Amino acid sequence: MYRGRLERDLSLWVGKGLLGQETAATLLAEYDARPASFSLGRVLMALAAVLLAAAILLVVASHWEDIPRLVRVGAILLLIWAVHIGAALMLARGATAAASGLLIIGAMSFGGAISLVGQMYHLSGDEQTVMYLWFAIATISAILFRSGAVTVVAGFLSWASFAVYLENHDTHWVGLDPWMAPVMAAITIALVRYTGAERARHLAYLLLIGWLAWLYTLYEEIAVALAFAVGGMVAVVLTALPLPRIASLVRSAGAAPAFYSFLVAAIGFLLLHIEIEDGWRLVVLGLATLAASVLAIALHGRDNGAVRYLAYVTFAAEMLYLASVTVGSILGTSSLFLFSGLVVALVAWIVIRLERRFSASAQGERA
Repeated sequence: MYRGRLERDLSLWVGKGLLGQETAATLLAEYDARPASFSLGRVLMALAAVLLAAAILLVVASHWEDIPRLVRVGAILLLIWAVHIGAALMLARGATAAASGLLIIGAMSFGGAISLVGQMYHLSGDEQTVMYLWFAIATISAILFRSGAVTVVAGFLSWASFAVYLENHDTHWVGLDPWMAPVMAAITIALVRYTGAERARHLAYLLLIGWLAWLYTLYEEIAVALAFAVGGMVAVVLTALPLPRIASLVRSAGAAPAFYSFLVAAIGFLLLHIEIEDGWRLVVLGLATLAASVLAIALHGRDNGAVRYLAYVTFAAEMLYLASVTVGSILGTSSLFLFSGLVVALVAWIVIRLERRFSASAQGERA
């Protein structure tokens, strides 16, 4: 998809005389020489590793009653050492796909080893502690081998750890354990930046959003929903500001920060609609939702398709909801559209002024 768009743009620039034909051909050849972001062989290798690791975990779960304890422990430790040494050798030879598969087996085998030792020697502890230790070991492995595959495993383990907590504590807040979900998400994001496993960042962002949604189920108060809406929109604005430190982090993370910030805001507005069902507050909430959608499009719509489409859906859903729930006549509907248009025009005017100011400051810095 991107290659086709790039080829069309290069042809357009060549036709307008902005770029030479040889230069365009060189640029396209350079892009074709890059390693593909998607490789069926790598995907199949990862799936094979997951299946083999699942087989190992099932064998561990069977207790191996007929095999002596020391033999069982020695076998699982030998497997862990073997796959990591094999991964190191594969990396030295440049066989990254095979190395990633071995590292996945190694990371999964650590969990099997922890469970096996706990089963055999009846060690005290609980599932939550096992998940923390498993995540920590996967994190260390991802750092030592700079492995994107193990980073993905760590991301899934963070989800599994949060799920184990919710199951064991019946979704209630108990102690400091609930804070581990955002801590693990932050660690996963750091691993993504270190290993380059860009797609794994979505696991961390989705875990944070799931954690926030769980917080709302604990309290179900309008103040929590309002915090989601306001906090999400503040993050949307911050990701658009040309602040040196923030802008560099946002650019390196791609479209994800702005999209997930607006997703949190959209969830907040949805929860507010659940709390507020009628009256003038509903009209104000509707106009605020429309204004937030327009602001998100104005700030990120040009370069961020995910934000743009989410804002389109939010705007359209809000208009349909207001028209169907709060308006009972044609005159009322026209009034709604009138006020909505005025709000959108006001937001557009503010955004235009901000864009001009940012553009002027950027030109001044270049000068």
